[in-house]
Amino acid sequence: MTDQSVLAMADGPLTILTMQHGPHNLLSPPLMDGVLAGLEFAKANGSRAVLLRSGLRHFSAGADVSLFEAAMGDGDGLETSPLEFLNALEAFPLPIVVAVHGVCVGGGLELALACDIILAARSAKIGSVEATIGLNPLMGGIQRQVQRAGALRAKEMSLLGRRYDAETMERWNLVNTVVDDEKLESAAHAMAMELANGPTVAHRITKELVKIAVDQGTAAADAVMEEKQMALWDSEDLKIGLDSLMKNGPGLAEFVGR
Repeated sequence: MTDQSVLAMADGPLTILTMQHGPHNLLSPPLMDGVLAGLEFAKANGSRAVLLRSGLRHFSAGADVSLFEAAMGDGDGLETSPLEFLNALEAFPLPIVVAVHGVCVGGGLELALACDIILAARSAKIGSVEATIGLNPLMGGIQRQVQRAGALRAKEMSLLGRRYDAETMERWNLVNTVVDDEKLESAAHAMAMELANGPTVAHRITKELVKIAVDQGTAAADAVMEEKQMALWDSEDLKIGLDSLMKNGPGLAEFVGR
């Protein structure tokens, strides 16, 4: 599937979404619509995981001014609001791995935080820079930084508006893994493909329980856990996993995603 802003390509059980909304992948309706269309492509294609990457020099240099103008008005003209867009990513049933290189700031960071696993190139520069133009993060960045890094770091990032190196973001729990620049593509692809070859039903339930725990607390997740996990017992992947465990030992099952 080809879009002016996002290229979606199937790679076996994996869908690769490449943002190419020049010059800097600014968050705007074309880019958001392209990513959402790519996620629909992944589901329609039977993919089991998604890799989100940039084909440009930077991952994303923030949000387009058109989004600020819409926020100052009533939002008319936006088919999907930025917050609705990011919520759609968080609620997507398949794991999403994101590969960050170059600049990843403002709305670009909020986009990355809406995904499941973030790999960053060592030279990447990451931050919430909205304060430099008189704003703060408009698309949930503050609260998601609080979830991951705590209130102290979230306030530092949004109040000072600085760019940080990838290793600092990893220490602050905002990035999963930092790799050398030349290894980013291969490392992100390998992790996404590992997830794509995993137990898809179990991964979906994991995402759902994590979101409930983050939004509502551990007790709320405990209350629905058994109900959510009912789908596991009839899954083909569980049968494959148990059979493989008995015959071959742990970690050697070849799942089919059902």
